[in-house]
Amino acid sequence: MENDRTSIAQVCLDGAESNGMGFPQIVGTLDAAGFESYAIDFRRSTATYFTPDGDSIELRTHRTETPVAPAFDVAAIREAIREAQQLVPGYTYKGFCRKAAAAGCAGYIVSFSGRRALYIGRTAETHVEHFPN
Repeated sequence: MENDRTSIAQVCLDGAESNGMGFPQIVGTLDAAGFESYAIDFRRSTATYFTPDGDSIELRTHRTETPVAPAFDVAAIREAIREAQQLVPGYTYKGFCRKAAAAGCAGYIVSFSGRRALYIGRTAETHVEHFPN
């Protein structure tokens, strides 16, 4: 089962990074595979996928070329999220990651049961974004 979950997590990560899978499809796929959440760390270039029983799988992500800015700019993070939600022309997940890092976002955690994502700055400032209906 661990290998199956690792494969599913990798497919979802690859799907995000290649723009082959959208956020709702990724969340649905991971949830159906028994995951409850995942975390992206821009500074370490990792994605960690968590199960309710305390297990986790860590995968390498693409390296975000933009360093995480020292200041946490909530307005800029919200704008990057809106572009992703609306799939504005030219949107890419890697572009979203660059914009988030430039806005001071060091990473984010997605909770499936909580139906929200928590964006975290270098100084532990946060922005909570609830899933759209």
